[in-house]
Amino acid sequence: MGKSKKELSKKIVLPLLSTMLLSSSLVACSNSEKTSKESGKSESNNTISIMTTAYSPEPPGEDSPVFKELEKFMETDIKVNWVLNSSYSDKLNITLASGELPDIMMIPSKIPSFISAVEDGAFWELGPYLKDYPNLSQANEITLNNSSIGGKIYGIYRSRPLGRNGITFRKDWLENVGLKTPKTIDDFYNVLKAFTENDPDGNGKDDTYGMVVSKYTGPWDIMQTWFGAPNKWGEDADGNLQPDFMTEEYLNALKFFKKLYDEGLINEDFAVMDPLKWGDPLLNGQAGVIVDVVDRAHRAEEDMIAANPNLKEPIDVIGAVEGPTGLHNLPTSGYSGMLAIPKSSVKTEEELKKVLAFIDKLSEAEAQTLAYNGLEGRHYELKDGNLVELTENDEALINEFTDLNQFQTGIPENRFIQAEQTPLLEKEEIVKTENEEIVVPNPAEALVSEVYAQKGQQLDNIINDAKIKFIVGQIDEAGFKDAIELWRSTGGDDYIDEINQLYKEVN
Repeated sequence: MGKSKKELSKKIVLPLLSTMLLSSSLVACSNSEKTSKESGKSESNNTISIMTTAYSPEPPGEDSPVFKELEKFMETDIKVNWVLNSSYSDKLNITLASGELPDIMMIPSKIPSFISAVEDGAFWELGPYLKDYPNLSQANEITLNNSSIGGKIYGIYRSRPLGRNGITFRKDWLENVGLKTPKTIDDFYNVLKAFTENDPDGNGKDDTYGMVVSKYTGPWDIMQTWFGAPNKWGEDADGNLQPDFMTEEYLNALKFFKKLYDEGLINEDFAVMDPLKWGDPLLNGQAGVIVDVVDRAHRAEEDMIAANPNLKEPIDVIGAVEGPTGLHNLPTSGYSGMLAIPKSSVKTEEELKKVLAFIDKLSEAEAQTLAYNGLEGRHYELKDGNLVELTENDEALINEFTDLNQFQTGIPENRFIQAEQTPLLEKEEIVKTENEEIVVPNPAEALVSEVYAQKGQQLDNIINDAKIKFIVGQIDEAGFKDAIELWRSTGGDDYIDEINQLYKEVN
């Protein structure tokens, strides 16, 4: 589910204002509680209370015309306890410990305090009920599993694109070197080589290279699936789960990465490059490819054209290239937080079904449009079927509806009004949809490991360090296998045993 411009801008600003906004969040919560008490609304069967994040220090109050319209459409008195995102984790843990819980709680991730509460029976298991609701019954099975705990659903996920990963590349460079859009791993290699050696920008200088990578491991994780490697865990010949790095496909991918490094087709400093500067070489005309989320494509193109208006459609994007076993791609988790229902506030199955019906109805077009667009004629208008925003940076006007999307699920789809899209934006959406057919699920995503909770960072560091050392030539294949043995003796074998035991229980 896409996010509003307002939400995205607040995410950028929040880290710089954390101290000031912490006090603002307390005020926002206090004002929300005060507004609810002074509204004169009775505690009736048509009241639902929600705790969720806010990205604005002044989220919509009950006097907001959009909030009122949403209540009217939902036929429900909605009481929202807004908590600023910067302090949400602390507030969530305090609230969980207090026992004074709302009807719906937004849980940002599978944090230990939530898992503990689930194990104590504090939240409803929702999986058996989803089939009874027209929208929730269409939830994506992979995302449901990813958001589950031990294979059971304790929260309705807030949808995000599952097939979001892809390849952003210089379309104009590709034309300059006389190549077509890559379809296979070999094609991809040839593009990187041409971008490095064939003067793709035509300036007569040896000043370009194929792909930029940083110390963020995401691109490697994505590309290894092209070779048929599993997503973190995969089944061996006996049906037992094993880590991805113990497979032949993973090693083949690692050898490919080393080849790219040895031939200078990626930046030599990748292991120490700050991920915040990762996109700079693409924007500056040094590198021609970046493997990341596909929506990086339009952002890169906009920035490049702003710096050089003479550029015309310099960027293109695809999902994946074909490897030995076909087309594969690494999925995202497919969600950002979930809406959980506590048993202490929703005491009966009848009340549970009412809350689920409320969440289901939030996905109707009218509710989504109010949450993302506001009121027609006040916050937006339609001209020739295209969205025209009327807020013009008017904070007070924007705050009448911003953050109402923080208790939206977007299941099964986005139904709000979206701005007219450029060809590249349309291409990104096509790629995301096509990717959903080729993503590789992690079969252990729903499993909660005590070994990993204790030793996960240490175990991850062993393999990540060995991966980098192999790519840059500091260790060979035997050295990488030694690292695997170190991983196993440091707690990895216990981790494998535990995961397989949990996997058998779930299945």
